[in-house]
Amino acid sequence: MLQQLFSPSVQHTLDLIGIFVFAISGALLAVRKNFDVFGIAVLAEVTALGGGLFRDLVIGAVPPAAFTDLGYFVTPLLATLLVFFLHPQVERIQSAVNVFDAAGLGLFCVAGTIKAYEYGLGLTASACLGLATAVGGGVLRDVLANEVPSLLRWDRDLYAVPAMVGAAMAALCIRYDALTPLTTSLAVATGFVLRLLAMRFHWRAPRAWHRRSTVREE
Repeated sequence: MLQQLFSPSVQHTLDLIGIFVFAISGALLAVRKNFDVFGIAVLAEVTALGGGLFRDLVIGAVPPAAFTDLGYFVTPLLATLLVFFLHPQVERIQSAVNVFDAAGLGLFCVAGTIKAYEYGLGLTASACLGLATAVGGGVLRDVLANEVPSLLRWDRDLYAVPAMVGAAMAALCIRYDALTPLTTSLAVATGFVLRLLAMRFHWRAPRAWHRRSTVREE
């Protein structure tokens, strides 16, 4: 299905761009945690490839793409080198990195949904795996860095919700036989724009009703 929408070269290029940006976010966190170069590389690889690896293992696409395409493995290492030597400069363009990260989020949630459906999953399960593709690497990154995953924290701008919306749009397009390059791009753009708006206006998910009266602030 993906091959019918975009050429393999376009798909591969978009994948590598998304992987590179995700890897930078992992490497930057490793630097902030004072990890050595090996730790930086591990966090970069896990952040970039963790979500796709989880998806491929669940749907039975083995060996996973992360192990069959050398570019997928090498790209996070390039991000590691960039951050290792130039992390002060990369930190200064964090806003631009966040924009590309949002673009990768939109791309991976839709691509993950479509790939899961191609392997025989139902629409709901496909959308869930699309979400996991987009956010799974970040969850693994935070766990390895001994932090509460960002998408579970109330004080962080919405991250999972934009990916959920993009994945749901892709699933609905499949359901109504409306999956075209235009609708696919629209689903990607929706996830991307929602994430940008969440960062711009600091949108956050609500916490438990009346929680302040019964639960101590953490």
